[in-house]
Amino acid sequence: MDKCKERDDLKQSGVYFLFGTSDQTGDPVVYIGQAGARKNGEGILNRLQKHKRNPDKDYWTEAVVFTTSNNSFGPTEISYLENRFCNLALAAKRYEVKNGNDSTSGNITEEKESELEEFIDYAKLIMGTLGHKIFIPFTKSEPAGADNPKDFASVIPDIEFFLSRTIKQYNISVNTQAKQTAEGFVVLAGSIISPEDDNTIQPGVKEKRKNASINDCHILQEDVLFSSPSSAAMFVIGKSANGWTSWKTKYGKTLHDLEDKE
Repeated sequence: MDKCKERDDLKQSGVYFLFGTSDQTGDPVVYIGQAGARKNGEGILNRLQKHKRNPDKDYWTEAVVFTTSNNSFGPTEISYLENRFCNLALAAKRYEVKNGNDSTSGNITEEKESELEEFIDYAKLIMGTLGHKIFIPFTKSEPAGADNPKDFASVIPDIEFFLSRTIKQYNISVNTQAKQTAEGFVVLAGSIISPEDDNTIQPGVKEKRKNASINDCHILQEDVLFSSPSSAAMFVIGKSANGWTSWKTKYGKTLHDLEDKE
């Protein structure tokens, strides 16, 4: 960041995103913050330098900053932007949002809100261009581009899959629904998840089970993305599983069956 010290725009107020990867799960994480311009001329860059020295925020490897050309953002504007960006990222459920405290949207006029929403739309466009799909829900179907290899994400179209299993030990029937997207395999909210797991599942899957929002009735409260159908199956039943044969369409076809057709 020493190379950025002479940049006047980084001495202004604005909103910033710190991107990194979780050491526990390998999933993408983000921290969304705000920085006000200081009398000493320090703004966004000063906040980034403080985060870099903070051992609790040493996970980030990339920062994306949004400001204005005339340093027109005051405390109300940046509070609104931080709040909206956090809520959008949480709703998309693509990144683990590391913000600990709920940010407030502030009290702004209808005219100012319209202006800031235009800025947010612009920021979404820039984020997508940079390769960060932080605001795009991963259950949203995306066409496979020319740069994507022909794997099961592109071979198998947007089909829903099901996994049913009786866990006799806990007298519970696991009934799960999932969807294949260009991003990976998504276990959908509303699925019933096994309450326990064993040591046959991968550490990353075990960590996802620990962090996922599951109520007392063992019902998953959020969509959860996996890089493979087998990881998704292990997440659901709490044991080692072959996702290619465990997940089936409503017609009883497995992922393996569908791949063979290709």
